[in-house]
Amino acid sequence: MKAVQLVGGPVELRGALDLEVTEAGVMPRRLPAWTKEQYQDPSVHGVTVMPSGVRLVFRTDARELEFEVLTSTGQLATDPRPRPTGMLELLVDGAPAGRRQAPVGNVLLMAGPGTVQRVIPGEPGTVRFAGLPAGMKQIELWLPQQTPTELVALRADGSVLAPLPDGRRRWVHHGSSISHCLEADGPTGTWPVVAAALGGVEVINLSQAGNALLDPYVARTIRDMPADLISLKAGINIVSLAAFRLRTFGPAVHGFLDTIRDGHPDTPLLLMSPVSCPALEETPGPTATGPDGKLTALGDPAEVAGGALSLTVVRAELARIVAARQTHDPHLHYLDGRELLGPDETDDLADGLHPGAAAYRRMGRRFAAHAFADGGPFHGSGAEPG
Repeated sequence: MKAVQLVGGPVELRGALDLEVTEAGVMPRRLPAWTKEQYQDPSVHGVTVMPSGVRLVFRTDARELEFEVLTSTGQLATDPRPRPTGMLELLVDGAPAGRRQAPVGNVLLMAGPGTVQRVIPGEPGTVRFAGLPAGMKQIELWLPQQTPTELVALRADGSVLAPLPDGRRRWVHHGSSISHCLEADGPTGTWPVVAAALGGVEVINLSQAGNALLDPYVARTIRDMPADLISLKAGINIVSLAAFRLRTFGPAVHGFLDTIRDGHPDTPLLLMSPVSCPALEETPGPTATGPDGKLTALGDPAEVAGGALSLTVVRAELARIVAARQTHDPHLHYLDGRELLGPDETDDLADGLHPGAAAYRRMGRRFAAHAFADGGPFHGSGAEPG
């Protein structure tokens, strides 16, 4: 087995906009390095290094590959074992060719709110994919969407070359945890990846679990990166954190869109509202987890009349904004998130908020059928959804 250069060599790292050098190797980040000075909340960094949609892409004639990684996962002091690290998935010429559990590395021991958290250092682990087809082939090695993963080494028993251009268009998506998809059954089971495969496009998933808050640095990131298609899913984090009132929400949406349009004036842009979430449909946030483990809203529905945001208000405001802007922006489109997961499907939300693995795949198929099919806002980008 020969070592393959991970940085500056034939391997392309897609879905990441930055690489942090670590003691073990390199850590992919899904936002550029300059954004780090523009947020203080450590949760932003935490979800940015969760590599949803990040994959290594290369060509090889190898029959066997080894991939060494160092993961970082959490463990509650009351739990007997760390949280699941997720899956590493291998695609060969676009077809699934193997799944491996990501090895447990560093463990962050969490005793509860307000307590000191302790890191239990771990060691890198190696996963192996053997019995690959003979001949030159394109490899995609997808990282677990929910677990920060440092890339330590890649080894192959054959030659490794850079991937050939495939002509697919680039779709950039930003959303909340419901687009980050921590609960998916693997990195290729997140709804944006499912939709991208059906639509024949390359997806860059900039979704930030718990942090889709119309942050200006995200808008500037999208403005400055190549994109043939753009989608934004906004609202659930804004309501659950009571981050805006109606007075400030509309201008913030306009500002986010204006910034993106500075770099992409004519790119198809789809603005999406939240999927169904019973706790927040008519009641504003903030939110907490109830004794049944489900999301509960702590706001007062009577405050909606004074400008507090519920999901019903957010959907109406997003639809109004898109309709107003379409008079001068014909490439802007709107999608009600309930078309991806509606009020009759909330049994799929085990915690009252997040879809399960099957629901995420269903959302991906529905998005593809809406966006990439004939007449859809992203039509013409490649293969039609099946």
